[in-house]
Amino acid sequence: MTTATQSFVENPWRQGAKDALPLLGGYIPVAISFGLFSVQSGFGILETILVSVLIYAGASQFLFVAMVVSGAPFWLVIVMTLLINSRHLVYGPNIAPYLQKDIRWLPMMHLLTDQIFALALTRLPAMTPSARLSWYFSAGMIAWVSWISGTALGAIAGDELMQRWPLIGEVLPFALPALFLVMVLPRCSDRRWTVTMVVATASAMLLKLFGFPNIAIPAAAVCGALAYYAIQQSPAKKGAAS
Repeated sequence: MTTATQSFVENPWRQGAKDALPLLGGYIPVAISFGLFSVQSGFGILETILVSVLIYAGASQFLFVAMVVSGAPFWLVIVMTLLINSRHLVYGPNIAPYLQKDIRWLPMMHLLTDQIFALALTRLPAMTPSARLSWYFSAGMIAWVSWISGTALGAIAGDELMQRWPLIGEVLPFALPALFLVMVLPRCSDRRWTVTMVVATASAMLLKLFGFPNIAIPAAAVCGALAYYAIQQSPAKKGAAS
Protein backbone atom coordinates (compact mmCIF):
# COMPACT_ATOMS: atom_id res chain seq x y z
CA MET A 1 0.00 0.00 0.00
CA THR A 2 1.43 3.38 -1.02
CA THR A 3 1.79 6.32 1.35
CA ALA A 4 -0.87 8.28 -0.56
CA THR A 5 -3.36 5.43 -0.35
CA GLN A 6 -2.60 4.98 3.34
CA SER A 7 -3.45 8.65 4.02
CA PHE A 8 -6.79 8.21 2.28
CA VAL A 9 -7.58 5.23 4.47
CA GLU A 10 -6.55 6.91 7.72
CA ASN A 11 -8.36 10.19 7.22
CA PRO A 12 -10.48 10.45 4.05
CA TRP A 13 -12.43 13.36 5.60
CA ARG A 14 -9.29 15.47 5.88
CA GLN A 15 -8.10 14.45 2.42
CA GLY A 16 -11.46 15.39 0.93
CA ALA A 17 -11.31 18.81 2.53
CA LYS A 18 -7.72 19.29 1.39
CA ASP A 19 -8.62 18.36 -2.20
CA ALA A 20 -11.68 20.62 -2.26
CA LEU A 21 -10.09 23.77 -0.81
CA PRO A 22 -8.54 24.87 -4.14
CA LEU A 23 -12.05 24.83 -5.63
CA LEU A 24 -12.98 27.83 -3.52
CA GLY A 25 -10.83 30.02 -5.76
CA GLY A 26 -13.14 29.23 -8.66
CA TYR A 27 -16.48 28.63 -6.96
CA ILE A 28 -16.76 31.72 -4.80
CA PRO A 29 -16.04 34.35 -7.52
CA VAL A 30 -18.53 32.80 -9.96
CA ALA A 31 -21.10 32.36 -7.19
CA ILE A 32 -20.72 36.04 -6.29
CA SER A 33 -21.35 36.87 -9.93
CA PHE A 34 -24.49 34.73 -9.94
CA GLY A 35 -25.79 36.26 -6.72
CA LEU A 36 -25.40 39.75 -8.12
CA PHE A 37 -26.92 38.79 -11.48
CA SER A 38 -29.93 37.13 -9.85
CA VAL A 39 -30.73 40.05 -7.55
CA GLN A 40 -30.30 42.56 -10.37
CA SER A 41 -32.71 40.45 -12.45
CA GLY A 42 -35.42 40.80 -9.83
CA PHE A 43 -35.00 37.75 -7.60
CA GLY A 44 -34.95 38.29 -3.85
CA ILE A 45 -31.91 37.50 -1.72
CA LEU A 46 -33.51 34.40 -0.19
CA GLU A 47 -34.77 33.22 -3.59
CA THR A 48 -31.29 33.63 -5.05
CA ILE A 49 -29.69 31.61 -2.26
CA LEU A 50 -32.32 28.87 -2.63
CA VAL A 51 -31.52 28.58 -6.35
CA SER A 52 -27.90 27.80 -5.42
CA VAL A 53 -28.99 25.40 -2.68
CA LEU A 54 -31.46 23.43 -4.80
CA ILE A 55 -30.18 23.67 -8.38
CA TYR A 56 -26.43 24.04 -7.71
CA ALA A 57 -25.47 23.87 -11.35
CA GLY A 58 -23.41 26.89 -12.38
CA ALA A 59 -24.39 27.85 -15.92
CA SER A 60 -27.85 26.33 -15.47
CA GLN A 61 -28.56 28.80 -12.67
CA PHE A 62 -27.77 31.79 -14.88
CA LEU A 63 -30.00 30.33 -17.60
CA PHE A 64 -32.75 29.55 -15.09
CA VAL A 65 -32.87 33.11 -13.80
CA ALA A 66 -32.67 34.65 -17.28
CA MET A 67 -35.49 32.48 -18.63
CA VAL A 68 -37.75 33.04 -15.62
CA VAL A 69 -37.26 36.81 -15.86
CA SER A 70 -37.95 36.77 -19.60
CA GLY A 71 -41.29 35.05 -18.98
CA ALA A 72 -40.42 31.72 -20.62
CA PRO A 73 -42.85 28.85 -19.99
CA PHE A 74 -41.95 26.89 -16.89
CA TRP A 75 -41.74 23.60 -18.81
CA LEU A 76 -39.19 25.15 -21.16
CA VAL A 77 -37.13 26.42 -18.22
CA ILE A 78 -37.03 22.89 -16.79
CA VAL A 79 -36.17 21.28 -20.14
CA MET A 80 -33.32 23.71 -20.86
CA THR A 81 -31.91 23.37 -17.34
CA LEU A 82 -31.93 19.58 -17.64
CA LEU A 83 -30.42 19.77 -21.12
CA ILE A 84 -27.41 21.76 -19.92
CA ASN A 85 -26.95 19.30 -17.04
CA SER A 86 -27.25 16.24 -19.26
CA ARG A 87 -23.44 15.93 -19.14
CA HIS A 88 -23.99 14.20 -15.80
CA LEU A 89 -25.24 11.23 -17.81
CA VAL A 90 -21.62 10.90 -18.87
CA TYR A 91 -20.16 11.60 -15.42
CA GLY A 92 -22.24 9.02 -13.57
CA PRO A 93 -21.17 5.86 -15.43
CA ASN A 94 -17.50 6.86 -15.15
CA ILE A 95 -17.47 6.99 -11.34
CA ALA A 96 -20.15 4.31 -10.76
CA PRO A 97 -17.58 1.45 -10.65
CA TYR A 98 -16.02 3.04 -7.57
CA LEU A 99 -19.28 3.48 -5.62
CA GLN A 100 -20.48 0.84 -3.21
CA LYS A 101 -24.07 -0.39 -3.23
CA ASP A 102 -24.98 2.04 -0.48
CA ILE A 103 -28.18 4.09 -0.56
CA ARG A 104 -26.33 7.05 0.98
CA TRP A 105 -24.63 7.66 -2.37
CA LEU A 106 -27.97 8.59 -3.97
CA PRO A 107 -28.62 11.96 -2.24
CA MET A 108 -24.93 12.82 -2.46
CA MET A 109 -25.13 12.89 -6.25
CA HIS A 110 -26.52 16.40 -5.74
CA LEU A 111 -22.95 17.35 -4.82
CA LEU A 112 -21.55 16.12 -8.15
CA THR A 113 -20.19 19.01 -10.21
CA ASP A 114 -17.67 19.21 -13.03
CA GLN A 115 -14.82 19.83 -10.61
CA ILE A 116 -15.87 17.21 -8.05
CA PHE A 117 -16.16 14.71 -10.90
CA ALA A 118 -12.63 15.52 -12.05
CA LEU A 119 -11.34 15.04 -8.50
CA ALA A 120 -13.32 11.85 -7.95
CA LEU A 121 -12.08 10.32 -11.17
CA THR A 122 -8.53 10.76 -9.91
CA ARG A 123 -8.98 10.05 -6.19
CA LEU A 124 -11.59 7.29 -5.88
CA PRO A 125 -9.56 4.58 -7.69
CA ALA A 126 -6.71 5.12 -5.21
CA MET A 127 -8.91 4.62 -2.13
CA THR A 128 -10.29 1.62 -0.33
CA PRO A 129 -14.09 1.23 -0.76
CA SER A 130 -14.69 2.14 2.90
CA ALA A 131 -12.91 5.50 2.51
CA ARG A 132 -14.63 6.69 -0.67
CA LEU A 133 -17.93 7.81 0.83
CA SER A 134 -16.26 9.95 3.51
CA TRP A 135 -13.88 11.55 1.02
CA TYR A 136 -16.67 12.36 -1.43
CA PHE A 137 -18.95 13.82 1.24
CA SER A 138 -16.17 15.99 2.65
CA ALA A 139 -15.05 17.35 -0.73
CA GLY A 140 -18.60 17.76 -2.04
CA MET A 141 -19.91 19.58 1.02
CA ILE A 142 -17.05 22.07 1.06
CA ALA A 143 -17.66 22.86 -2.60
CA TRP A 144 -21.43 23.18 -2.08
CA VAL A 145 -21.16 25.40 0.99
CA SER A 146 -18.62 27.64 -0.73
CA TRP A 147 -20.98 28.04 -3.69
CA ILE A 148 -23.90 28.94 -1.43
CA SER A 149 -21.73 31.35 0.59
CA GLY A 150 -20.49 33.06 -2.56
CA THR A 151 -24.05 33.39 -3.82
CA ALA A 152 -25.15 34.98 -0.55
CA LEU A 153 -22.22 37.40 -0.65
CA GLY A 154 -23.01 38.39 -4.22
CA ALA A 155 -26.71 38.81 -3.50
CA ILE A 156 -26.14 40.94 -0.40
CA ALA A 157 -22.99 42.93 -1.21
CA GLY A 158 -22.17 42.17 -4.84
CA ASP A 159 -23.27 45.54 -6.18
CA GLU A 160 -21.02 47.40 -3.74
CA LEU A 161 -18.09 45.15 -4.60
CA MET A 162 -18.49 45.84 -8.32
CA GLN A 163 -18.68 49.59 -7.74
CA ARG A 164 -15.48 49.59 -5.71
CA TRP A 165 -13.55 47.21 -7.97
CA PRO A 166 -15.05 47.23 -11.51
CA LEU A 167 -12.33 44.89 -12.77
CA ILE A 168 -13.85 42.08 -10.70
CA GLY A 169 -16.83 42.00 -13.04
CA GLU A 170 -14.54 41.28 -15.99
CA VAL A 171 -12.63 38.50 -14.23
CA LEU A 172 -15.42 36.57 -12.46
CA PRO A 173 -16.88 34.71 -15.46
CA PHE A 174 -13.50 33.10 -16.23
CA ALA A 175 -12.66 31.83 -12.74
CA LEU A 176 -14.56 28.53 -12.81
CA PRO A 177 -13.74 27.48 -16.41
CA ALA A 178 -10.07 28.24 -15.76
CA LEU A 179 -10.11 26.13 -12.59
CA PHE A 180 -11.75 23.21 -14.36
CA LEU A 181 -9.23 23.41 -17.20
CA VAL A 182 -6.33 23.33 -14.75
CA MET A 183 -7.80 20.23 -13.09
CA VAL A 184 -8.57 18.36 -16.31
CA LEU A 185 -5.38 19.05 -18.27
CA PRO A 186 -3.22 16.66 -16.18
CA ARG A 187 -5.56 13.87 -17.29
CA CYS A 188 -4.48 14.46 -20.90
CA SER A 189 -1.42 12.28 -20.45
CA ASP A 190 -2.53 9.69 -23.01
CA ARG A 191 -4.16 9.67 -26.44
CA ARG A 192 -7.69 8.89 -25.22
CA TRP A 193 -8.01 11.89 -22.92
CA THR A 194 -6.22 14.26 -25.26
CA VAL A 195 -8.51 13.40 -28.17
CA THR A 196 -11.55 13.58 -25.88
CA MET A 197 -10.64 17.09 -24.74
CA VAL A 198 -9.93 18.29 -28.29
CA VAL A 199 -13.18 16.84 -29.66
CA ALA A 200 -15.31 18.22 -26.81
CA THR A 201 -13.73 21.68 -26.98
CA ALA A 202 -13.98 21.88 -30.77
CA SER A 203 -17.61 20.74 -30.70
CA ALA A 204 -18.58 23.37 -28.14
CA MET A 205 -16.81 26.16 -30.01
CA LEU A 206 -18.34 25.21 -33.37
CA LEU A 207 -21.87 25.00 -31.96
CA LYS A 208 -21.52 28.41 -30.32
CA LEU A 209 -20.01 29.85 -33.49
CA PHE A 210 -22.93 28.64 -35.58
CA GLY A 211 -25.53 30.02 -33.18
CA PHE A 212 -26.39 27.06 -30.92
CA PRO A 213 -25.03 28.14 -27.50
CA ASN A 214 -27.75 26.40 -25.47
CA ILE A 215 -26.86 22.91 -26.68
CA ALA A 216 -23.11 23.47 -26.95
CA ILE A 217 -22.19 22.06 -23.53
CA PRO A 218 -24.32 18.87 -23.54
CA ALA A 219 -23.52 18.16 -27.20
CA ALA A 220 -19.80 18.65 -26.57
CA ALA A 221 -19.99 16.25 -23.60
CA VAL A 222 -21.64 13.61 -25.79
CA CYS A 223 -19.11 14.09 -28.61
CA GLY A 224 -16.20 13.84 -26.16
CA ALA A 225 -17.64 10.69 -24.59
CA LEU A 226 -18.17 9.05 -27.98
CA ALA A 227 -14.60 9.88 -28.99
CA TYR A 228 -13.25 8.42 -25.73
CA TYR A 229 -15.15 5.15 -26.04
CA ALA A 230 -14.37 4.84 -29.75
CA ILE A 231 -10.63 5.02 -29.00
CA GLN A 232 -11.01 2.74 -25.97
CA GLN A 233 -12.74 0.05 -28.03
CA SER A 234 -10.40 0.18 -31.03
CA PRO A 235 -7.54 -1.87 -29.46
CA ALA A 236 -10.05 -4.53 -28.37
CA LYS A 237 -11.39 -4.83 -31.91
CA LYS A 238 -7.89 -5.15 -33.32
CA GLY A 239 -7.06 -7.84 -30.76
CA ALA A 240 -10.24 -9.77 -31.59
CA ALA A 241 -9.47 -9.60 -35.31
CA SER A 242 -5.97 -10.99 -34.83
